[in-house]
Amino acid sequence: MRKLMVLALVCSMVLAPVFALDIKLAHVVNEQDSFHLAATRFKELVEKYTNGEVKVTIFPNAVLGDERTLLERMKMGIVDAGVITSGPFVNFVPKFGVVDLPFLFRDPEHAYKVLDGPIGDQLFAELESQGWKGIAWAERGFRNLTNNKKPVNKPEDIAGLKIRLMQNPIYVDSFKALGANAVPMAWTEALTALQQHTIDGQENPLNVIVSFKLYESQKYLAITRHAYAPAPIIMSMITWKKLTPAQQAAVLKAGREAAQYERDYNNQNEEVWLKELASKGMIITRPDLSAFLQAVKPVYDQYAEKFGKDLVNAILQTK
Repeated sequence: MRKLMVLALVCSMVLAPVFALDIKLAHVVNEQDSFHLAATRFKELVEKYTNGEVKVTIFPNAVLGDERTLLERMKMGIVDAGVITSGPFVNFVPKFGVVDLPFLFRDPEHAYKVLDGPIGDQLFAELESQGWKGIAWAERGFRNLTNNKKPVNKPEDIAGLKIRLMQNPIYVDSFKALGANAVPMAWTEALTALQQHTIDGQENPLNVIVSFKLYESQKYLAITRHAYAPAPIIMSMITWKKLTPAQQAAVLKAGREAAQYERDYNNQNEEVWLKELASKGMIITRPDLSAFLQAVKPVYDQYAEKFGKDLVNAILQTK
């Protein structure tokens, strides 16, 4: 009888359902933004590929903090994962800033080739000592300039404009080189500042300009594509180490597919967004960028030593 009881107990333990790990994944934008699209796809795929062993709960709209706060909370394991714009990482991993150099990437294909290859892997490896695991390179996308003062066709048109930027020294130095009054601040604060006209403009990809209805406070849009902003899907190393090897493999697969899903969405909708913004009354200009490239040359001179000339050249020369 005793042996039968022990056997029954062992069988019940083996057959018991696996306890699901619930991952809290956060981002700072709304549910209309492509970040949320990537997060939602990631959730679906993680739960599918782990057979429900890993669940994902999404927290949008900065409810768990702004991006810098999310990074700090992931270090501590308070937040498990996030879709985070690349900019704030430079405060913790300076080399990460190489991807923020102005006009570094020629087009989306160039950016994807770099980030999905050895250079992107190297940058993700830099995150681990800070307590984060790089899962995949989603994107914020190519950034463009808006303002409520005047159309921008040349660098001189930017002179003196108060432009909100991410809390990222490279972005700040780039816009100072273009003559702007650079104002770094968190996105949650920027929305209020734009509405109250305490700043003149901001820079973001088209999907952000649309999803946050920035045409309500911004009259002018210049297609500058001055920076490509990746948005890594990352996980707290504390949470990552809780996963089994099979779960880790499933999470990586889900992340890469979710990132590609978001990239495809952004690329397919660029012209749709431009038409929508024009229909909302935005005046859109397409500046000749040669003068802009010349204006930001000192930024390359300043940061090349910091990131390594070989790394910068390797990115520029990737075909």
